[in-house]
Amino acid sequence: MDIDLLKTFVEVVRTRHFGRAAENLYITQSAVSFRIRQLEQSLGVNLFIRQRNNIQLTAPGERLLPHAKMILTGMQRAKVDVALANNMHKQLSLAGTPNIWDAFLQFGINNIVSAMPEVSLMAEVKAQQESTRLLLERTLDLAVLFDPPKVDELVVQPICDLAIIAVSTFDGMDRERFFEKQYVYVDWGTAFSLWHAKQFTGNTPPFFRTSTGRIALDLILQCGGNAFVPEILAKEHIFNGLLHHVDAVPSTSREVFVAYHRENDQKEQIERMVSLLMQLNQGHDKFEN
Repeated sequence: MDIDLLKTFVEVVRTRHFGRAAENLYITQSAVSFRIRQLEQSLGVNLFIRQRNNIQLTAPGERLLPHAKMILTGMQRAKVDVALANNMHKQLSLAGTPNIWDAFLQFGINNIVSAMPEVSLMAEVKAQQESTRLLLERTLDLAVLFDPPKVDELVVQPICDLAIIAVSTFDGMDRERFFEKQYVYVDWGTAFSLWHAKQFTGNTPPFFRTSTGRIALDLILQCGGNAFVPEILAKEHIFNGLLHHVDAVPSTSREVFVAYHRENDQKEQIERMVSLLMQLNQGHDKFEN
């Protein structure tokens, strides 16, 4: 099957628009339509329900999507592996959610690259579910996650606790007003949601909801407000007086996990990277009241 057909299919799914897919692929819209027809003819099914300004996947299209992504990822890795063969480099792929990158990985990825010069590292932002799927398909070597996948084929181990503290742009904030005055809710995963439900007992809905701590932090710094954010992200702003640590509201933490396939043939390099990841948090100064 022509890889270009799969690339075009995935891009149309992503944009839900033939014209925007054409722009992103640097081809004409008619070429996009032709490629999709070719793919449909080769598979003998319709992949899209085409309506004006509303392109939806059919059931066969939904089934094809994960396979198309897996094939494209596999081809990408194969090209890199072949290119690296002459230099005897190893390639490892590492993925984390946006929150993991913002609050943990970004502070030490340079140390990992420096400590493993013989490894070509590919670092990506992936959702929890996609990371688990790619690990099982062995197109991803290592995932860093908040909620560990409970799958027998994967090795899962904790590497650190990430401190999450209550902060506010308003000085003298008490517990009740913290949740009522421009409170921004950040989804820090299942364990946090359960803990948060015990803390938040009022009826006032959050001022804003987001799945990313960085978005919450930027928002309250610009517009004012309160949120639970990683201590390491808030520390500089607290020192500069732009944020205040709200002592009246309990702090919490999220355990960070790594996961990789038990039968990965690069286990030695993966375990070395895990060891380096465990050291990332050791150099961070703890926030002091």
